[in-house]
Amino acid sequence: MDDDARVTKAAPTGAMGHNSEALDEKRATMYHNKKDRVFVRGIQGEYNVKQELDRLRAVPRVRKAKELGFIDGPLCFSRHYVEPKDGITQTFHMHLEEYAPGAFSQKHGHVNEAAFYILDGKGYEIHDGIRYDWEAGDIAIVHNNCVHQHFNAQTDKPARALVIKTKPMYLFLNMLFQKTVQERPVEVTPEAEGFVAREIEEDFNHPKGGY
Repeated sequence: MDDDARVTKAAPTGAMGHNSEALDEKRATMYHNKKDRVFVRGIQGEYNVKQELDRLRAVPRVRKAKELGFIDGPLCFSRHYVEPKDGITQTFHMHLEEYAPGAFSQKHGHVNEAAFYILDGKGYEIHDGIRYDWEAGDIAIVHNNCVHQHFNAQTDKPARALVIKTKPMYLFLNMLFQKTVQERPVEVTPEAEGFVAREIEEDFNHPKGGY
């Protein structure tokens, strides 16, 4: 990889001013900062496998995007399809990420692996200081113990990725390390001014004409 690929781009500073109290309130409501998140479900009741199987067979097998909606923003939006708190799965977490034009995610690290299937747009990762570019149809792999951040390289179009990760299983095994280095941004940048996540699902995988 050439030297240019190893250069981390500076994150935009935002265009809404610096009302620290308002920004702190916004941060407190974001998914990654929630104090009541369920990472691993407890299993209580009789020592009865059939009871648990009956429960699992009774839960929905298809989750409708229109019933879930995006959260967070204003640059990075998430739609959480399934996680342990839903009672459907115990070992993985799947969510959709939508990045506004020019957006960048929080910078963080964790023990578990993750796979980002890029549905549309063009962007790049910074993993442990090294840049990796991606576009629609690619899969970006975040390996174990990697400090990473996601960037939408386009300043006039959004990008979207489906994320599958095994964090619940790692936490279940007491592999607990996770650290946020830079919080998910809460200020709107000029490129993302007025952007709203695309709630209605369409064929975002390699749309005709591209993004």
